[in-house]
Amino acid sequence: MVSLEDAARLAMELPEVTEGLRHDKRTWYVRGKAFAWERPFSKADIRRFGDEVPPAGAIVAVSVADLGEKEAVLAAGTKGLFTISHFDGYAAILIQLKVVTKKALREAIVDAWLACAPDELADEYVAR
Repeated sequence: MVSLEDAARLAMELPEVTEGLRHDKRTWYVRGKAFAWERPFSKADIRRFGDEVPPAGAIVAVSVADLGEKEAVLAAGTKGLFTISHFDGYAAILIQLKVVTKKALREAIVDAWLACAPDELADEYVAR
């Protein structure tokens, strides 16, 4: 189990990351582009779950490079990574912090950062 503070620390360890608020939720940016954000369920999200119980605890959303990557990430079946109908057609996934491993969280945050960072910054990071 990891916390929102763990997610924040992992995001802030990456180059040129700033933290701010968007829609009153913590959001992490690389050069002004959001790549990860706190994403609690809205009332509409909860209604869409119907009789199914929504994932409990804190949820973080992270960007992915494209819908193909989203499909691949979700197909891998990593515990704690999922999507909801509100995110259909949107290049992002959700992470249930209560069940994801720290390793999987770190990989998802780094991949999100790489998807959103300018090419030269991402290339420099990968080269290290």
